[in-house]
Amino acid sequence: MNESVFKEELFEEKKVFITGGATGMGLGFARSFLEHGADVFIASRNAERLELASEKLKELTGKSILWKVMDVREISSVDEVVNFMEKEWGSMDILVNNAAGNFFCPIEDLSENGWRAVVDIVLDGTFRVSKKCFPLLKENGGSIVNIIANYAWNAAPYVGHSGAAKAGVLNLTRTLALEWAKHDIRVNAMCPGVVLTEGVRDNLLGDESIVNRLENSIPMGGIASVEQMAQQVLYLCSPAAEVITGEVLVADGGQSLVGNMFYELGKQIYKE
Repeated sequence: MNESVFKEELFEEKKVFITGGATGMGLGFARSFLEHGADVFIASRNAERLELASEKLKELTGKSILWKVMDVREISSVDEVVNFMEKEWGSMDILVNNAAGNFFCPIEDLSENGWRAVVDIVLDGTFRVSKKCFPLLKENGGSIVNIIANYAWNAAPYVGHSGAAKAGVLNLTRTLALEWAKHDIRVNAMCPGVVLTEGVRDNLLGDESIVNRLENSIPMGGIASVEQMAQQVLYLCSPAAEVITGEVLVADGGQSLVGNMFYELGKQIYKE
């Protein structure tokens, strides 16, 4: 078990659904919830990765998970998976909207398809999944955590598609927090620090010199680990946070206080 400040049985008998759960932070979230007693269901677009994730989690935790292929851009796909979950579980306690997509591109070069692909996954997908899961979450009251980024409340140069989508998710987080409070559903966002998952390396930070420069700009903690970010999600879903809703937990080591990292990185990449 990874080191944790929480009791192992904290989420005993809780039902947790994680989108984008086959790789990266989503996989780390799944492991942490399993290690703290929860039943976990993960979904993503790739069956092979989901199967590998299931095997890996079984090896690491000794526990089995449920998984299904789901594309958050397709309402029929979301319907199918959540309907299956309802038959298996009957209710849900925690939803983590983690599915995302991103890549560097200045707006003048960004295609309609490029814009739509990211916004449809990040913003529209969060809406679709949250709305579909609402009847299951309101059975016992529940918690939603939306994963955003520290450019959601500011400019997002060279990742404008992602910035606009994450800003929308932030607004949606606060809107749902108010609308669903009467059902005892808490809705919060978690803003992670720089975590070098496979997806981040492939799409954003493949150059080691850029990674080193970025790490030097983080006041506290440097490059974050998946395990550290998982602890933040656990906290937001825990009884310790029972009066917190509509908020953003920023866990970026103070990086967002220093400056806009994507502006500096984008200038390096595009040499303007």
